[in-house]
Amino acid sequence: MTAPPSDTLSMNKVIHGAVRRDLDRLCTGLAQLRDGDTACAAGLGRAFTHLRAELTRHHEGEDAYIWPMLEKKGVDPGLLTAMESEHAAMADSLAETDVAMQALARSGSAADAEAARAAMERTREVVNRHLAHEETDLEPVLAGYADTPEWKAVEKKLRKAPLTDVGGFFAWVTDGMTDEHRAYFRETVPPPVVFVFSRVFGRGYRRDVAPVWA
Repeated sequence: MTAPPSDTLSMNKVIHGAVRRDLDRLCTGLAQLRDGDTACAAGLGRAFTHLRAELTRHHEGEDAYIWPMLEKKGVDPGLLTAMESEHAAMADSLAETDVAMQALARSGSAADAEAARAAMERTREVVNRHLAHEETDLEPVLAGYADTPEWKAVEKKLRKAPLTDVGGFFAWVTDGMTDEHRAYFRETVPPPVVFVFSRVFGRGYRRDVAPVWA
């Protein structure tokens, strides 16, 4: 999560774009699932599992590093409490949807597809509400600390991750991103780095998830 001027794109908004994209894809895929299509149900389940993991890592990083940094800077505690509460609500909703997706993967039935779709729609609403709140009220505050040593220290911590996580992230976030987001991403992360990490360490995503959206 990078803290640029509040009126421009940011890595945070690019990640949010990928989250919104996948939630839309999942809702559409579940609505179109044919009764008994267990292969498609399993694919949607893998896509949801990957999205949940990416979103969880993203929010755990905010909870562990960004909110405490902002708290020390004297940022409105009510705003930070709201962020934490919304993260908890999203975690609960994702867990509920995971149960529905697992049931669908086992049966592939129309009834389970409808239950999973309804759960996914609820999750999309909860997640989108938080993303909009964060982009509107939190990012402008964070932008004010973009050049501080404290933020630089947070960035270093956020970048520490296993290579497979980094590769999976690059493969996922760039899979169907908008032209605007792709242009920003290319300016922020060297394209050769993205290519190598996506190809070498993002093989799991390209093998198990990307074909779901092909």
